[in-house]
Amino acid sequence: MKPDLLTVGIVGTIITALCCFTPLLVVLFSLLGLSAIVGYLDFVLLPVLAFFVIITGYALWKRQKRRLK
Repeated sequence: MKPDLLTVGIVGTIITALCCFTPLLVVLFSLLGLSAIVGYLDFVLLPVLAFFVIITGYALWKRQKRRLK
């Protein structure tokens, strides 16, 4: 079964939003010995979050447009 665009957008947004809890990632990366990556978390996670929010908005817009026809 192929997931629709709205499902991908919502799931991606939720996963990325959970990852934006940077303090939890700092502890996790410290335990794994990857604390050098901590400085780059916001440079990656915030644009990814914005990307998935845009996908979700586009999917909702597309669904609304289809319902009006």
